[in-house]
Amino acid sequence: MATDLLERYEDDLALVKGAAGWTAVLALLGALAVAPLLLPRLGLGYLLFIAVLAAAHVVVAVGLNLLVGVAGLISLGHAGFVAIGAYASGLLMARVGVPWYLAWAGAAVASALFGFLVGLPALRLAGPYLTIATLGFGIAVYQVLTNWTALSGGRMGLPVPALPVYVSGLSAMQHLYYLAVGTAALLVWMAYNLTRSHVGRAFVALRDSDIAAEVLGINLTRYKTLAFGLSAAYAGVAGAILAQALRHLEPQAFTFLESITYLAMIVVGGLGTVSGAVIGGVLLTLLPHYLSDLKQWLPVVYGGVIMLMMGLEPLGLYGRWVRIRLYLRLWPL
Repeated sequence: MATDLLERYEDDLALVKGAAGWTAVLALLGALAVAPLLLPRLGLGYLLFIAVLAAAHVVVAVGLNLLVGVAGLISLGHAGFVAIGAYASGLLMARVGVPWYLAWAGAAVASALFGFLVGLPALRLAGPYLTIATLGFGIAVYQVLTNWTALSGGRMGLPVPALPVYVSGLSAMQHLYYLAVGTAALLVWMAYNLTRSHVGRAFVALRDSDIAAEVLGINLTRYKTLAFGLSAAYAGVAGAILAQALRHLEPQAFTFLESITYLAMIVVGGLGTVSGAVIGGVLLTLLPHYLSDLKQWLPVVYGGVIMLMMGLEPLGLYGRWVRIRLYLRLWPL
């Protein structure tokens, strides 16, 4: 996708371009930093919880975009990876007693290991067959969590210990907000740089043509399993954030519908772009809260939005914004 008009090689290397870009980034970071201090005073403290959910969804959407949008490998079972991360962090904190940061790291490692295992069939499967395999993985994880009550608590759920508050004057939710948003910002920055590295270029080559990529010397086994592992690690961290936000895990929070929601995030935001995944993650976190009266119809809404977006703007909202920006720069040409 043409994203901008580049005049120099340095323009292609720069992550943020121009004074306007840096102004926007600094303004966004400043707003995110002061939001948890201002919102409770304005009687909007509940928005902190939604912001934490948005940060978790941004992480899982960015990771899924690396797999689907960049590497071209479909997954309809990503809720399974999120569930593994959530339960891994919850079990490590509740039953082993490890600190939260080790539990979050353990969640990423556990999900990444399952991601590598799920990535192995991708060497022989493609298209709808791979989609069905990932769908089966997500359903299997849900069934294991539901029926293995000694591990997960089953339908009774698993309580998750609260994070300790290290900064005096901050509430537990404010503390979680800074950790969740900071983690999301770090992982988004890593994804931006990954897509511009040789690993990201290899993923794009896999997406465009397996045969051509192999002729160029790209190891299909290594990069396909790596794509699944990285995407699953992102989902694991997102699951750890969700576990802290919810404080009580149930299998019903990780159904097939959640996998469809994650896919809708990257399609609506802009498939193949990190910015699009961020936009989609935030937008589809806010949407259910403003459509609470239509909660039972949300699957229909998501399906309709995906079909409408694919028909009208296959590049998503970010792609539309790029078109508008290029039009304004070129006008009146």
